[in-house]
Amino acid sequence: MPKSILLIGGPSTGKTTLINHLKTLGYPCLEEISRDVIKKAQNEGIDQLFLEKPLLFSQLLKDARIQQFQDVTTYDTKYVFLDRGIPDTVAYMDYIGQEYTKEFVNDCKKYIYDIVFILPLWKEIHQTDGERYESFEQAQQIQDHLIATYQAYGYAPIEVPKGDVAARASFILNTLKG
Repeated sequence: MPKSILLIGGPSTGKTTLINHLKTLGYPCLEEISRDVIKKAQNEGIDQLFLEKPLLFSQLLKDARIQQFQDVTTYDTKYVFLDRGIPDTVAYMDYIGQEYTKEFVNDCKKYIYDIVFILPLWKEIHQTDGERYESFEQAQQIQDHLIATYQAYGYAPIEVPKGDVAARASFILNTLKG
């Protein structure tokens, strides 16, 4: 059974670039799905689903991330990398002060990732766009919520040093070989 290797971090930490690099190295990677959920809502006339209907947005993300978690078992490999995990939904709702059902907490406890890496905020690469609207200061608050949430669920995220994408991937792969 492959190990689920989770990459987390606030906006503009380089997760997508790192996931894409790991793919080029031949590792199976399950991409962040929030942009797909956001674009689908925008096509349906909801400009910012997370801001307008945060609980619905979070439910859709959580369900999709549970599916990704389950999909890991279908791979015949040592590791599968995932861009964001189920507890991210709770961290983001805590960030905005959104109440949520016990189902979110239960799912965070039920679906356990093998190893969690966290990418630090990186002001030099921070950008906003149609789906990423957070300022750098907001990204810092989100990062703090992510760390607190994952620690509350018993994880000890391993920080990936800043550097070029190859160095970051090497750090992760060397840590996994341990």
